[in-house]
Amino acid sequence: MKMKTRITELLGIEHPIVQGGMQQVGKAELASAVSNAGGLGILTGLTQPSPEALREEIERCRSMTDKPFGVNMTVFPTINSPDYKAYAQAIIDSGIKVVETAGTPAVGELWDMFKPAGIKIVHKCTSVRHALSAERKGVDAISIDGFECAGHPGEDDIPGLILIPAAADQVKIPMLASGGFGDGRGLVAALALGAEGINMGTRFCATVEAPIHPNVKQAYVNNDERGTNLIFRKLKNTARVGKNTVSDKVVEILAQPDSSFKDVQPYVSGAQGRVLLETGDMDAGVFWAGMVQGLIHDIPTCKELIDRIMSEADSIIKERLGRFAA
Repeated sequence: MKMKTRITELLGIEHPIVQGGMQQVGKAELASAVSNAGGLGILTGLTQPSPEALREEIERCRSMTDKPFGVNMTVFPTINSPDYKAYAQAIIDSGIKVVETAGTPAVGELWDMFKPAGIKIVHKCTSVRHALSAERKGVDAISIDGFECAGHPGEDDIPGLILIPAAADQVKIPMLASGGFGDGRGLVAALALGAEGINMGTRFCATVEAPIHPNVKQAYVNNDERGTNLIFRKLKNTARVGKNTVSDKVVEILAQPDSSFKDVQPYVSGAQGRVLLETGDMDAGVFWAGMVQGLIHDIPTCKELIDRIMSEADSIIKERLGRFAA
């Protein structure tokens, strides 16, 4: 089934399915496989240790697909910030046409670089008010993240069933639905709620091409919809991660009245998370995971997954929903 939406037209893709940018996962192997399957693959810019390394990864991805792919740039609140503008310039110099952005308002400085270069900007938001603000500032599309999502779901705790149509009522530019999507049912539901495509992160982690250890992929299969922890709640920087002994410990520590980030920093460091992804030691650190784990039952190739989603969506639209029409 081919599906034409404003998202497919904007991004130049066959299917309205986008792979979200994921730290240490959004590499050429995964991004190219998603793009080759008709979706939009995304390289994660800050997974690369330097702007020059990002240039090389973009070229490596380009050697693996002739289809469109994009790059994620997330501006984190951090003490030792990377040179975001140098990464942005690497993206521009490499001829990338689509960028997924997220993070603090400082990301607007990167938009000012991307827009004159003709780059389409898809900005991730966790609230309607932030989506409207980004729209006013000239981004090309919104990815609206419900509370179910992995990573940072914001502080409002609004699930997609409400957030997506609430955003669709007000946002005029094309919109992706993100958080909790993993099959054809989700795609059809997102379209019915007012989105024009879906963004998937966790589901693409459990694919053959995802460049992470098989133990991590199997954890996504084994976990159910309850298999996540919310950490950093008291710090007003809520993050949804996979449930394991480390994230359980982080929740326990931060539940203490006098605890602070310094008390959990050794457990949640990016270095430890990278060890988990690379070695498969599920007690080495924390790993990103969304509630969609409850819908993950296998580890297909990206093509098998996207073909299945589109086939399921076609069947639901033509058969199941058709039966309800008078």
